[in-house]
This record gives sequence, structure tokens and C-alpha cells, in this order.
Amino acid sequence: MVYLDNAATTPVRAEALQAAWPWLTSEFGNPSSTHELGNRASGALSNARATVATWLDCRSSDVIFTAGGTEGDNLAIMGLALANPRGRHIVSARTEHEAVLAAIDALVRLHGFEVSWVPVSPAGEVTLADVSAALRPDTTLVTLMLANNEIGTIHPIAAIAELAHAAGALMHTDAVQAAGWFDTRITTLGVDALTLSGHKLGAPKGSGALYVRGGLALEPILHGGGQEFDRRSGTENVAWAVAFAAAVTLLANPAQEGPRVAELRDGFIASVLEAVPRAELTGPETNRHPAIASFTFAGLNGETLLLELEERDVIVSSGSACAAGKTDPSHVLLAVGCDPDIAQTSVRFSISHATTAKELQQAQAALVAAVAAVSALGA
Repeated sequence: MVYLDNAATTPVRAEALQAAWPWLTSEFGNPSSTHELGNRASGALSNARATVATWLDCRSSDVIFTAGGTEGDNLAIMGLALANPRGRHIVSARTEHEAVLAAIDALVRLHGFEVSWVPVSPAGEVTLADVSAALRPDTTLVTLMLANNEIGTIHPIAAIAELAHAAGALMHTDAVQAAGWFDTRITTLGVDALTLSGHKLGAPKGSGALYVRGGLALEPILHGGGQEFDRRSGTENVAWAVAFAAAVTLLANPAQEGPRVAELRDGFIASVLEAVPRAELTGPETNRHPAIASFTFAGLNGETLLLELEERDVIVSSGSACAAGKTDPSHVLLAVGCDPDIAQTSVRFSISHATTAKELQQAQAALVAAVAAVSALGA
């Protein structure tokens, strides 16, 4: 099997599972308990937090462990917007992940917020001029993702954060798809909040972390015992926090791995465009996530194409796994101006650090055969 759906989820690293195992078995203490078992669990949680903070280049007290990217996005967006009432205005883009869009929608519906949507180009890119034009005296928060999970577009987050801060607004970025591929250090990006998800970087599903700059007020979305510095109540999942910390220490150096994987990706893109005349690349031609190549195939049924590829042992997706099962076209492709019928034909290939040139050659050959099979069906 050639697995090319790493943007949906990645295999759990053995090292992450090994690190978590004691905290699922013999070391089962509640980290809030004051006895020996609890103290050991609390120590493990603190060590995991310190590891993630070192990787992010921030203070340990700025790291909140979560149950994944959706919770992280919701806590950052709703928590910052509600606790820092400079105004009730948010700036974002319609190409954001569903978790971001839904959190903004909740603020609009339930709390009277307004949102300005920054225009995106056909490649999904935003301009600094458009971001600047969207900012207002009452803007509380700007939220834009670092790397798009469907078409691979990269936003200049550090520069956007500077614009937001100059206007008096806070800056959040969803870095779920960027971890391990880009420099996500807080000292590099300059953001006030940053979301991470464990299952996109070799940790178990249900693990994640959120960075929130120390000193910022944050309205919790979970209320209870005041764990995670009164920012995220609930008994901490020590095992998953430890696994998450282990996984981030195993991530490759983006400066080295990014260009290497991008070269593989570019070769794959070129081979697909040459062999499949109806294939159209979505997203930017340059400044693209090194591991994402997304295409549309006019006149073909995207879901049928996915099934034909799976029959040939190539596993891919039509876009965000969070939207799987829905019949609507990708909201990202619609936002960049793609025709709805064409958007329904989308297929995303997302590779990993372990993907080989041989596997991509197999995938290209399988795609050629799959397109021929679907064309013959008239689908």
C-alpha cells in the first residue's frame, strides 16, 4: 500500500507510544493528586510541557495541552475574543479550517461579533495590503493558518502578526498542518496563539497543544477544576501529553527536510500534469507546502477516482478529512473561485518524510490507470 493521505493523519510513532505506555498502565495517577502516584504524573506532565515549550521556543506556562486541533482553534479564537474585548471584530479568510470557521461563526451568532474576510487569490494567497485594509480600530483578533491543509498555500504569518499588533489586535495561527514542515517557533512567527494537533505529527489522535502568550486573558470553553493554569479544565491526559512531547522531539529539521520533500513533490506534480491532460493543479505553483499536491480532474467523479486509486493500493483523499462524508464541494476550492462541479473532482496527495520516489512513481502510474478506468465508465 502507498499511503499518501498524511495531511489527514500520520502513523503514530513507536517512540511516542512507548513514552506513553507507562502512563496508561502502572503510572495511572491523577496529576492533581498529592500522593506519590499523583506527584509522578504531575512531574511527567511538567516535563512534557517543558519539552514542547523548548520546541516552540516559549515559556512552559504558555503551553496548554488539548485534545487536538479543533479544541485548540476553538479555545484560542473564542477564548481570546471573549476575554479581550477591545471590540467585536475579527479578521480571517474563508480558506481556513472548519474548526476556525465554526468558532468564528459561533462568535458571530452568539456574541454579536463581526468578521471581515480577507480576499484570497485563485491560489489561496492573501496580500498584506488586504489584511491591513481589513483591520479596524475595534479588531480584537486576526486568525489565519500558516499552511492550508487542502491546497498547500502558505501565509506570511510573521508579517501578518506585525500588522495585527501595530493595529492593536491579537494574532492566532492554526499551525496544525505546518508542524515539522516549517519553523513554528514563537520567536520566529511572533503570534499570540498557535494551534497544534498530535495526530498530524506522529502522536495519537486526541492529543494536541495550544500556545497562548503569557499574560493574555483567555476565557475557558471548558469549566471545572481549573487545570492547565485555569485555561482548560479537566483531568489531564498525561499519557497523550507525554506522547505528544515525544513526537515533537522526533520531527525533522524543516530547513533540511522541506526542500528535499518539495523536490519529490515537484517531480510528482510534473509527472501527473504530463501524463494526465485533464489534471489541473490547485493552490500556488510556488510557496506551497512541501508535502501537498492537490489536483482537479474535470469531467470525472472525484469519489470514483479515489475508489479506483484504492483498488490500486494508493490511499489519498478528496480534501480535508474533517469534511469527509459531506456531498458539498470543498469550501477551500469554492473560496478560491473554483467551479463547484470542478471542485467535486478534487484529489489531494499528501506525502510524508518517509515517502520515496518509487512510491510516488507507483502513485502516478496508478493515477493514470484510475483516470482511464473512470473515463471509460463515463463518470
